[in-house]
Amino acid sequence: MTVKQNLGSNLESLHKTINERKTVGNQEGSYTAKILNKGSDYIAQKVGEEAVEMIIAATKRSKDETISESADVLYHMMVLWVSLGISPLEVSEELENRKAYSGIEEKNSR
Repeated sequence: MTVKQNLGSNLESLHKTINERKTVGNQEGSYTAKILNKGSDYIAQKVGEEAVEMIIAATKRSKDETISESADVLYHMMVLWVSLGISPLEVSEELENRKAYSGIEEKNSR
């Protein structure tokens, strides 16, 4: 399997597509538009459900299933970001800010 884009490029592309579905999405033909219309509480619940499924796959040591469920988590997380008006750049900036601290120091600063 060859990777055509890196994760960052894929996430940027996904974010763009989700934003398009938010503004012009057809709820009958677009799962993304449908869940965006249900609101951030519903989407947050979906993120949680997908995270649990990913954890179950990981505890079973199923690499393929964990990869698949991880993609589901990332997708639903991105839909949640769009529903809340959060851009990947904002999250990236937060991650960049955390680089200045050690893990324990950063965690204690929150």
